[in-house]
Amino acid sequence: MPTENFMDILFSNWQHTLQPFGVDQVAAEKAFNRLVAAYSTPGRYYHTLKHIDHVLGTIEILQGYTNNLAAVQLAAWFHDVVYDTEAQDNEERSADYAFELLSNLGIPESTITTITHLILNTKDHQAGVDDYDSQVLLDADLAILATNLVEYPEYAHAIRQEYGWVAEADYITGRRQVLERFLQRSRIYSTPLMLEFAEPSARGNIQREIQSLLSG
Repeated sequence: MPTENFMDILFSNWQHTLQPFGVDQVAAEKAFNRLVAAYSTPGRYYHTLKHIDHVLGTIEILQGYTNNLAAVQLAAWFHDVVYDTEAQDNEERSADYAFELLSNLGIPESTITTITHLILNTKDHQAGVDDYDSQVLLDADLAILATNLVEYPEYAHAIRQEYGWVAEADYITGRRQVLERFLQRSRIYSTPLMLEFAEPSARGNIQREIQSLLSG
């Protein structure tokens, strides 16, 4: 379970992101509680509030590349709010969830449109050359791939737990395909900072995971 201090920090971040929009404090807290409930549903081992916190922290590092920082941060909050490993439309449903909740908070429609666009781009993790906000969100979402040799295996294990209903042989085949698609890209990351400092680590981690899957 998340600690009280962790939750306080997350709530503070949430309030700070909403501040420019003049959202009512009671409404902001209710919305936050809805997000906490969504990210705490059974069956989540990786796509939890810890993941959201990690993505937000990476966005903070990369914020110099953004055009609309608040939209990127809000998209981070909502991008995995609907997560069902047996469904194919999680990103679409997450975008709809964001639209409904943010509309109720009075966030401008233009900002919500940007946010839903950002969320939908997490489906294939592909950002346009000039879509800097998507580049930052996607790089932050994939930052886990470049983590250290202790955290990466924990991440890989958590993903396996989320697909616990999948038979081992099928999981190995599917997971390997996902990982190999990343390796086949000319670059996993788009922002200059991540490309320089995270790309080599991510490729090394992915190659090690593939080897681990193949060796059983």
